[in-house]
Amino acid sequence: MKIALIGYGKMGHIIESMALQRGHNIVCIIDKDNTDDFASEAFASADVAIEFTTPQTAAANILRAWKAGVPVVCGTTGWDVNAIKQITTEDKGLMWSSNYSIGVNILFALNKQLAKFMEAYPTYTPHITEVHHIHKLDAPSGTAKTLQEAIGEERLPLHAIESIREGEVPGIHTVTWDSEVDTITISHSAKSRQGFALGAVIAAEWMKGKTGYHTFEEVILG
Repeated sequence: MKIALIGYGKMGHIIESMALQRGHNIVCIIDKDNTDDFASEAFASADVAIEFTTPQTAAANILRAWKAGVPVVCGTTGWDVNAIKQITTEDKGLMWSSNYSIGVNILFALNKQLAKFMEAYPTYTPHITEVHHIHKLDAPSGTAKTLQEAIGEERLPLHAIESIREGEVPGIHTVTWDSEVDTITISHSAKSRQGFALGAVIAAEWMKGKTGYHTFEEVILG
């Protein structure tokens, strides 16, 4: 499969390595200094583009990829994806997820189920803590927001999420339900960025030839 990379920071480099390991070809790499390459034949030849950039540039990058006829797997968080989601059509393809880790997406599923159980037990108070490296631009993380959405704003307001930035932590997300008598906790701790990169490449494999809007949950849970 032919893959274009949009964004060539730490994640871009790891995604490149993972894609090559899985037998794919990187036909174009676009970073902030060569955005004119969106109009290149090399970029247009890609089956899928994988986008990991910044909240300020993600939407424009997706639109430019679509103009070249290339579907996008986007992992950038901290921006309003709904505006782009609404204009995704049968001739445009987009997958967006707040996290492409297989383990985190299993956590998402567990969190949804647990939140449903807890509707009957109002004595429990939910709390989310997320820990990331000091370079992460958004807080709370997109992953924490996804977890919060499943619990609901009434039970867990967005401002109640605790965000910690320290060192080079790839990502730790913990959901806690606390009562006077006990505590229930589910958590995911990433050991490196490779899990995110692997998921992004798997997502790109799934998106080849597809249009419309999709999420990584479709890939993991069917």
